Amino acid sequence: MQSEELLQRAMNTIAQSDPIIKLLQQVKLGKMKPADAGLRAVIEAWLGTYEKVIRTEGLTQAALRRIDPSPRVAVLLEAGVLHVDQPSVRGLEKTFSQALAQAPAE
Repeated sequence: MQSEELLQRAMNTIAQSDPIIKLLQQVKLGKMKPADAGLRAVIEAWLGTYEKVIRTEGLTQAALRRIDPSPRVAVLLEAGVLHVDQPSVRGLEKTFSQALAQAPAE
């Protein structure tokens, strides 16, 4: 599989379960609270999906930088939906750092 095709597949997988697009708006409008159990379950599942995607064989450093979870995680931290000390957040950050260090340059 070509690098660009692999990256597109990774981005599509992440986007399918991205809570920022729909659910974060509900939190901002006050229709959901950051601590709602359903929201937390969706976000935990999304973090797990993100980790799996980052572990995909064949992603280059450039591809991984394009799917860096940091900006999305920062939005969720700012909204109070995630907390920096959550094991899933720390795990995702660790997985990303390791994948980036081990990935081929190009």
